Amino acid sequence: MTGLLVAILVVGVCARLILQKYKAQAVLFAGGFVMMAMAIILGTGTILPAKASSGFVWFDLFKFVENLLGTRTASLGMLIMVCAGFARYMDYVGASRALVHVAIVPLKKMKSPYFVLTLGFVIGQVIHLFIPSASGLGMLLMVTMYPIFIGLGLSRVTATAVIGTNGCLDLGPASGNSVLAAKYAGMTPVDYFMNFQLAQAIGITIVVAICHYFLQPMYAKKYDGGLLQPVDEEALAGLNKEKPLPPLYYALLPTIPLILVMLFGYFKFRGINMEITSAMLIGLFITMAIEFIRSRDLKKVLGSIQEFFDGMGKQFAMVVTLIVAGETFAHGLKVLGAIDTMIGGAQAAGFGTTGMIITMSAIIIVSSLVMGSGNAPFFAFSAFAPDVAKKLGVESVNLLLPMQLSASVTRAMSPITAVIVAICGVAGVSPFDVVRRTAVPLSAGLIVIQVMTYFRFQ
Repeated sequence: MTGLLVAILVVGVCARLILQKYKAQAVLFAGGFVMMAMAIILGTGTILPAKASSGFVWFDLFKFVENLLGTRTASLGMLIMVCAGFARYMDYVGASRALVHVAIVPLKKMKSPYFVLTLGFVIGQVIHLFIPSASGLGMLLMVTMYPIFIGLGLSRVTATAVIGTNGCLDLGPASGNSVLAAKYAGMTPVDYFMNFQLAQAIGITIVVAICHYFLQPMYAKKYDGGLLQPVDEEALAGLNKEKPLPPLYYALLPTIPLILVMLFGYFKFRGINMEITSAMLIGLFITMAIEFIRSRDLKKVLGSIQEFFDGMGKQFAMVVTLIVAGETFAHGLKVLGAIDTMIGGAQAAGFGTTGMIITMSAIIIVSSLVMGSGNAPFFAFSAFAPDVAKKLGVESVNLLLPMQLSASVTRAMSPITAVIVAICGVAGVSPFDVVRRTAVPLSAGLIVIQVMTYFRFQ
């Protein structure tokens, strides 16, 4: 019980520091070290097994991090970095913008404002598969989809609210959270996406879309004074300064890796097996070849690969280090005995598997909301999901799937999350006004996650 009390105190302090904008990696590392140190003092657990130990227990704290950096950078980290590098290169050559422009063509031909709004949300979920950055997608939609919404007479807050929810699902093999969840679940990211994420994503998208269709007109009447507003020509004029588009066939380039891993990595077409990293590199090679054919400037095209490497480096600094910090934090919770105590208490209270799934999801939901991040809380708490699942006698994915989806959905409800702050800055509206219109639709999405998880794993 002492270990659990220490863990609660450390978790509370860490959450407060992250909420106050302290660097998440440093906070999680510090919290993990404090809990591991207390585990040594209290004798509740061993930092490293005897074979892996440095020979001095206090050095083992740093040895543990050294081992994590080696293993995560070489495998999981490399995959995440390559995905990020590819996404950065797609943005550099304009392929991401071309994809968004092609995808929103149907919206330009429709005149029913709230149907266009709802369809825009659905289209955004599909695009997010190929543009994994919620902030990047949000900013692209602000210069493409947002003018369509405003031109139909929708208010700035309504348009911004729906665009803010377009990144509410971290899906597919290019998502860092998805890759990590698949790793802990003991399966490939493609299998995780096809067999577990996809069905839930469809259900969540349908429910949130329906909520937007019926609730946004109600919010418009209540807060904007009517369903439609005079077209804000000044707002539209400020958004018509987008960079020139590349040829529209560039819209196909971001889809190449997903098509390859689906065709060869999942369906094993002609007996060929392909991993995500290889698919991303093939997509990069094809794009560079097309760039050379267009520009005939070999030096420029070869030099552009630095964008890919820069994207990899940035992802290491932001995500891979956060994964290692999160696992350090989780290991502290484990060796302190907090997880065993929590599971024992939950079982004694008669929670069972469903109760633990809801409890773990609730922890993620609260953490994502107050931190404004889907990554930090998921990386911190997902690491011990396999241990919890093993003690409950269920598969790890039973816990990981609702935790991962809850993290991304809740992130879009937080007024301090990066994508909401960024797009509100472009639209000139308050983040709090925006999340007031996203809270109910996304809460419905959270309910769908739990309901579908319950029936999926019965």
